[in-house]
Amino acid sequence: MRTPPQRTLLPGPAFIRLLARLTDVDVPPSPHSLPERLSQWLDWNRAVALSRALDASPASPVAATSDPQAEAAEAARLRGALTRAIVDMPELAATSDIEEPRPAPPDYALFHKRYLARQQAMQTATGMLRGRLREQLATCSPALARLAEVDAVMELTLGPREHTLLAAVPTLLGEHFQRLRQAAPACNAWLDLFRHDMQQLLLAELDVRFHPIDALLAALPPPPTGTS
Repeated sequence: MRTPPQRTLLPGPAFIRLLARLTDVDVPPSPHSLPERLSQWLDWNRAVALSRALDASPASPVAATSDPQAEAAEAARLRGALTRAIVDMPELAATSDIEEPRPAPPDYALFHKRYLARQQAMQTATGMLRGRLREQLATCSPALARLAEVDAVMELTLGPREHTLLAAVPTLLGEHFQRLRQAAPACNAWLDLFRHDMQQLLLAELDVRFHPIDALLAALPPPPTGTS
């Protein structure tokens, strides 16, 4: 008996690994380093803006108003709220969790609509928090003000590409839905599997959206000694 070929273990965030598994695509590691990939995404205008942000001497910051503990608590609260909104989605409840008899399996259009709604909520909430953290960093020191400016340029540069790539996820998830539906017997066990996969994918995407926020939080200086 021939041993089936082993799929390449894809490095990177859990979101990428999960998406590769659900789409059943064997993605080879990229031959390009991260700086090489970024250089392909930066157009001339953005490259100039990034260079200015890196080289400029920012003005002296105003009196620091940041409270790292408060910002971390707000980020945790927001992340918890977004997580609960995903976990508590009624459309993703397992069949065994629903008391009333379930009708025929729904069309994927319903799940597509719900995924887009969760994406929009995540994008809006994390975008506002990221902007507020930059404002806090700008009050701390010239070096952190420069970091905030660099992050702003990077968000403007990579945001549209990120939006385009993430917008394709619901379509890829729909293909996973159809494959499970076609391969399953008459029972609806496949639907519970799909619900679990969709939930895990949304949670993994939430992690990705929080990566720059976690980095900005880590850059905030600790409060002065003797303060609470």
